[in-house]
Amino acid sequence: MTPAPREKGAALITVLVLVAVIGAVAASALERLRFATALAANASAVGQARAYADGVEMLVTLQIDDLLGRDTGSAPLEMKPSGQTRTITLPEGGTVTARIRDGGNCFNLNSLVQGNAAVGLRARPVGIAQFTGLMRVLGIPEAKARQVAAAATDWIDSDTAALPAGGEDEAYRQYRTANSLFVDRSELRAVSGVTPEVYEAVRPLICALPVTDLSPVNVNGLAPDQAPLLAMLSPEQIPADVARAAIAARPPGGWQSVQAFWNSPALADRFPTTETASQFAVRPHWVRVDIEGDFAGSDMFETSLIDARQAPSRLVQRSWTRES
Repeated sequence: MTPAPREKGAALITVLVLVAVIGAVAASALERLRFATALAANASAVGQARAYADGVEMLVTLQIDDLLGRDTGSAPLEMKPSGQTRTITLPEGGTVTARIRDGGNCFNLNSLVQGNAAVGLRARPVGIAQFTGLMRVLGIPEAKARQVAAAATDWIDSDTAALPAGGEDEAYRQYRTANSLFVDRSELRAVSGVTPEVYEAVRPLICALPVTDLSPVNVNGLAPDQAPLLAMLSPEQIPADVARAAIAARPPGGWQSVQAFWNSPALADRFPTTETASQFAVRPHWVRVDIEGDFAGSDMFETSLIDARQAPSRLVQRSWTRES
């Protein structure tokens, strides 16, 4: 019996629909397979890139003591503000560039307190005064500077009593104060009173070292735009222009001692107090390594902080994100 023309048309439509559905399913499966393959390849490339970055990091860490002249008794390293750059060509193609620079020429936010987690963190007046002075030098009104410095101290100290102009848990709606050290400087943005304008003003000159020591300023590694790190000690006694003049007068090879730096003509009769004098040095206490490169089409970026206060130097922090 010959099918009716209407039945033939229905069968043809059914076949066409099935072909279309199967084609769509096949296309989707192939696309997912392509995506999974690309994802696996990218993951492999990223993993290999990080392995290379870790290798460069380890190599630099092992070389820090030689760079600082510890084992050779050579003159202090003149760690230029721009840092030292090392470029390594990878066997499979691509390059890795490591920029080595002073990691302690910044205001250490954790110096706002003293002590440790075991005995408790309590406010350090000198650190608060320096952070206030830094903000004043950067053009932030004194009242605002004092409020931010107090609030930042309350953010990390162990007690629950707010400093004058500061703020503990009651100053926040959706979260509580950390009551522990800053891990990254970007955390300052969560502190009461820190506006985007305030954060952008201080960001280039602040850091969060994993200790509560006063900022370990290396006078041989200061750039002119880091003059506020000197002026913050006493904005009245060491104005920013005086600090810039002192930095510009650095002799070839750097100052051989901190005393020689403070005896320079620009800083005559401006020697700091005993407590703050100890935070200056002619060698880096901390070394920062920024590693960038590409491998198999994947970009890599790593920032490492190396503790160079004692030999052998050791890695203390690592981040896979760019600065914030």
